[in-house]
Amino acid sequence: MPLHVPPAPAPALRSVLAALGSPAAVAAGTPALRAQQGPLTAELPLPVHVLDRLGVSQPGSPARPPRTRLVGWRFLIRGGDRHIAAADVRLTADGWAFSHFFEGPYVAATERALRQAESLGKGYQPRLLSVPELYMLTLWLHGAVGADASSGLPAASDLLVPLAPAPPGIAAYRPHPVSELLPVMIHRLTPPAPPVRPPLATPAAPAA
Repeated sequence: MPLHVPPAPAPALRSVLAALGSPAAVAAGTPALRAQQGPLTAELPLPVHVLDRLGVSQPGSPARPPRTRLVGWRFLIRGGDRHIAAADVRLTADGWAFSHFFEGPYVAATERALRQAESLGKGYQPRLLSVPELYMLTLWLHGAVGADASSGLPAASDLLVPLAPAPPGIAAYRPHPVSELLPVMIHRLTPPAPPVRPPLATPAAPAA
């Protein structure tokens, strides 16, 4: 089933198109962009959210609810018949502004996870969800396809698809319900309880 890719803010798209149209910006980009002879196009805009405050607290303290915040938009850049790079747009004091081009494993991983998501048989709004504490990036498949892409928390029934490279012990490209993966992430980030030390023995009183 096709994914419901949310529209990016017009200023964000314009900033990427301006960068693609700038020989200086492309020349300062990635090797793949510099080597591309044909036209470059920006596709598949994805809102980038950061998941923080994962309920991590000191042992004995009440858990804090997780929180997400929108930090930017990411566009896949097509050159010829494939995506060769990505472009990030960040929110600044003056509005949405092009940040940088990049290439590497997350470009191919994002494309693969999006193709996989289209075969799940259910409509989703795709987003990217970053977990900085775990050096982890996931494709967040949000069930509310018409929701505002700039806000919202992962619902328990939403899916998270870890992108490669994923943290040890978490399988890349395997869709996990939020209700299953979120506790795993919280457990990894929760400080261990301090060891319980036995009380010191009381010295025996000297004999009279």
